[in-house]
Amino acid sequence: MRNTLSIILLCSLLALFLVACSSQDIEAPVEQTSANSAVQKVQPIAVDAENNSAEAVNKVSKTTIPTISQEGDEGLTTDDSDAVTLSSVVVDTGQTSCYDDTQAVVCPEKGETYYGQDAQYVGVQPSYVDNGDGTVTDLNTGLMWHQTPDLENKSTYPGAVAGADTFALAGYDDWRLPTIKELYSLMDFSGRTGRTAAASVPFIDTDYFDFEYGNESAGERFIDAQYWTSTEYVGATYNGDATVFGVNFADGRIKGYPRDTGPGGRPKTNFVRYVRGNPDYGVNNFVENGDGAITDLATGLMWQTSDSGVSLNWEEALAYAENLEFAGYDDWRLPNAKELQSIVDYTRAPAALEAAQRGPAIDPIFDISETESWFWTGTTHVDGPFANKAVYLAFGQANGVYSGNLIDVHGAGAQRSDPKSGDPADYADGFGPQNDERRIFNYVRAVRGGEPEIFTGGEVDSGTDSNYWPQPGDAQQQGPPHAGAQQQRPAQPGGAGQQIQPGGAQQQRPPQPGNTGRRQGGPPNAGSPQQQGPPQEAIYACVGLSENASCEFTTPFGTEIKGTCAIVQADLACIPQGQPRPSS
Repeated sequence: MRNTLSIILLCSLLALFLVACSSQDIEAPVEQTSANSAVQKVQPIAVDAENNSAEAVNKVSKTTIPTISQEGDEGLTTDDSDAVTLSSVVVDTGQTSCYDDTQAVVCPEKGETYYGQDAQYVGVQPSYVDNGDGTVTDLNTGLMWHQTPDLENKSTYPGAVAGADTFALAGYDDWRLPTIKELYSLMDFSGRTGRTAAASVPFIDTDYFDFEYGNESAGERFIDAQYWTSTEYVGATYNGDATVFGVNFADGRIKGYPRDTGPGGRPKTNFVRYVRGNPDYGVNNFVENGDGAITDLATGLMWQTSDSGVSLNWEEALAYAENLEFAGYDDWRLPNAKELQSIVDYTRAPAALEAAQRGPAIDPIFDISETESWFWTGTTHVDGPFANKAVYLAFGQANGVYSGNLIDVHGAGAQRSDPKSGDPADYADGFGPQNDERRIFNYVRAVRGGEPEIFTGGEVDSGTDSNYWPQPGDAQQQGPPHAGAQQQRPAQPGGAGQQIQPGGAQQQRPPQPGNTGRRQGGPPNAGSPQQQGPPQEAIYACVGLSENASCEFTTPFGTEIKGTCAIVQADLACIPQGQPRPSS
């Protein structure tokens, strides 16, 4: 009897154990990786055609979400059913051509010079829907856009902000002025700035978005196609001017623009394009992986916590990222312009008006070698229409050079471009209308993730010019130094130097440490084809002017040139005084 009861008791306990086990979720083994990863898998956005709305359903699949509160925790691996929603998909830049330091080239193979640039990593492709009611939906970001802004009348910043409150379109009244990250999501680097509007391609998809260049008949430059955003600079530019960031779809840049007063003391005006939907776009969600890398769960991209530690030219920057083996991965790359802009923190600036916001324009979760640093991207900026510059993001102040002093002219968080190679001393007085400081040697923060496709080969972009070079015997050297000549590298972090703060007393511009002399430039080697056309500085000097008007410009070598605007090979350019006027 006792044995029978024992058997019954054991069977009961076994049954209870089996029931308990069946009620538990037993996870299948998952493939182990050497570090926490985030790989972006983009799926279509569900579009409600009847209501012209879109719901973002982009997913991060096989995502390891790091846990930072316990050492040794390998994180939680999810499958597609529990995938993390990407609130801020980074759309590809649209750049499809490869370039070296000066011109378009066939896209190189892995291991070759200039491998790893923007066009070789094909990311999430733009996907727009024309809703047929004056709106365009971006199927990647979940944002709905105003298709045709007022292209006849620009607006002041207060007018742009107030206009959103009363703007109604396609049955919606919840429109807003976009943030800088929302508006920059439309940037398309298949654009290029030529010498005229007719020779240029806008940096926005004009198949979906209506666009006009600046009104030259009203005294504007054709590149005056700036758009307001709602992102106000936390610092100030020039002499303490309140500043608002904007995007220029004519020349492919982000700059801070004076909020109140524009050229000639008139109110500053820009174009306005309103947006609605996905209020979380551009809001980062950083997680430390515990291995020296950081994952942004908003974009699905993984970043180096630290940077390159030294400043590099563009060719070196590409090589650094391609050869990086870090945190268990060897697929790091130089980020494209839109990827790098996604981690700019526009609530911070080195000279922010509020002390709590002072620091480089990046989340303090990242390490940065130098507060006043700029960072390379793999995106070439076809400007002028030359291909000798690449895009950088200013995490420090975006300076101009005035009377030997550095002044923040465009704000920390600006996107501009630098020559890919050369000597910064050749640009002692800056470049362009605001005398942009040129450094040439910038930092790198590598990125991975996003599952880009790799592209090599292809055709050479025929729409770019090689750099203009003075012909033998010319009195002035104009144009950037010849690729391949010796370069002077600036000193690395730790050097002394101060700069003008908005509204503060002027201080001497810090020297370029390590630059013992100007790099020797010159024309192409003897026997090479001569490159024709006026330098871009001479062309820019006559933008908005008429033939025979007085003009002046500064060469990249610091020489002041005064002259007269004249037609040179169909371009209006500044011809130095005493030089024979070319026949038109």
